[in-house]
Amino acid sequence: IGEGTRIREFTTINRGTVASGCTSVGQNSFIMTYVHLAHDCHIGDGVIMANGTQLAGHVTVEDYAVVSGLVAVHQFTRIGEYAFIGGMTRVSQDIPPFVKAVGNPVELYGLNTIGLQRHKFPGTTVAALKRAYRLCFNSDLNLSQALERARTEVPSTPEVERFLEFVSSSQRGVPA
Repeated sequence: IGEGTRIREFTTINRGTVASGCTSVGQNSFIMTYVHLAHDCHIGDGVIMANGTQLAGHVTVEDYAVVSGLVAVHQFTRIGEYAFIGGMTRVSQDIPPFVKAVGNPVELYGLNTIGLQRHKFPGTTVAALKRAYRLCFNSDLNLSQALERARTEVPSTPEVERFLEFVSSSQRGVPA
């Protein structure tokens, strides 16, 4: 558990198994009341997890993601950096970085623009991410066509590259 992380009452954090040997929580994260982190979960830096969030085993939540209350996350699922998960969502697929997701079943609702603004991402980066998001999730292209087109048409930034890499490497799939 990293320095500066706050863990509130009745939270359970299970230790790792022989599969990875470790359950970890990064620095400056805030884990609220009644959160459950099962075995072999990896929580990044600056993550906020609201009351009653339940993570099954082998879940990864990347840096600065926000997970609202009463969210259930399926095992082996990844939540990307700076993603926002709305309350009472059932997450059974990977959630790409920089997006908003909510519902049961989970659906994507655009970029997490408020989170990106709070973390002072430049406007050009947000615009490039928005273009990549629209190609992948709001166009008539299938996902492989959209990824190929985004790699050629969207300005290359580290954030766009991370977004495209995450989507293309997803083992559980991403919500369409």
